[in-house]
Amino acid sequence: MSPARDVRAERPEALLVLADGTVFSGEAFGALDAAKSVASGELVFNTVMSGYQEVLTDPSYAGQVVAFTYPHIGNYGVAEADSESAAPAVRALVVRDLARRPSSWRADGDLEAFLSARGIGGISGVDTRRLTRHLREAGAMCCALGTAPEAELLVAARAERGTEMMDLVSTVTTPEPYRTGEGPLRVVAYDYGMKRTILSCLAPYATIEVVPAGTPASEVLERRPDGVFLSNGPGDPAALGHLVGEVGKLLGAVPLFGICLGHQLLGAALGGSTYKLAFGHHGGNHPVKRLATGAVEVTSQNHGYALEDGAIPGAVVTHRNLNDGVVEGVACTEVPAFSVQYHPEAGPGPHDARYLFEQFARLMEAHR
Repeated sequence: MSPARDVRAERPEALLVLADGTVFSGEAFGALDAAKSVASGELVFNTVMSGYQEVLTDPSYAGQVVAFTYPHIGNYGVAEADSESAAPAVRALVVRDLARRPSSWRADGDLEAFLSARGIGGISGVDTRRLTRHLREAGAMCCALGTAPEAELLVAARAERGTEMMDLVSTVTTPEPYRTGEGPLRVVAYDYGMKRTILSCLAPYATIEVVPAGTPASEVLERRPDGVFLSNGPGDPAALGHLVGEVGKLLGAVPLFGICLGHQLLGAALGGSTYKLAFGHHGGNHPVKRLATGAVEVTSQNHGYALEDGAIPGAVVTHRNLNDGVVEGVACTEVPAFSVQYHPEAGPGPHDARYLFEQFARLMEAHR
């Protein structure tokens, strides 16, 4: 048997250049291995130790470059069942060590081939520990990576707009409505960047009609749903006033449940405001306290913005992040509506918070 081919030795040298001029060296892979190739976006780090495919196919990462803190990525390959959307939404990825070959009975292929086929690439061999420490101190920032010269990459990094005041929802929402699920309740789900695992968690409770993000509230109510779900999604909620207005028209008319961006839009519709976090919450190990019981949930998170702490008219805070005190959940006191900032569907991540889907079902049943 011939020895395994070391594809890393054949990869071209590449650079990761941050907008502040910090440079990291490595090797290009995937769609970035061509001469003078460049990818750019807002650079964030994610702390999951597994579930890289779910992260890369989460539409909430549109416009971003993801750096994994876990050193070995790609070791169990990819499987079609693990994708959270039809294609990766990330601009590129940054890793310490990209596995040469997958080792899993579930694997349909290897990560590099999966990304290359979809026009996505990245850089390996990066000191991701040093990179993460830098981002924690300096905050998330734009970057460029590839095989182009350093000066060209710096120009690309500084020209990148990032996610602030960017409507990225329009780039990932479904173009047409579709149905899924087989439960007895009826739910209309706004697709701001929907993850498939969320739909699988709602499916036992409801028949779900997923609609485009821009669907007017009047058309949603014409469908006579038992409840409306507000999904996760990318970008800055402050740029989505047109969506906030439609959520406001649903308040009090039908039970609402929001996750991630849906949580932020619900909070804004109630009169709250949002702000950009220094480096965001991205990972599968964030502790959140459920204030009603004192229980601590370990949660999966992916967001760069949060609701401002303070009075939100007609709502109370239900959950808080124990790392930094960020508001992680709210519930309305006068109308049937609640939301959480984190991801109870846990794709990937722990399942501590999946009770929230049953809570939504009970809320709908109580208001039928």
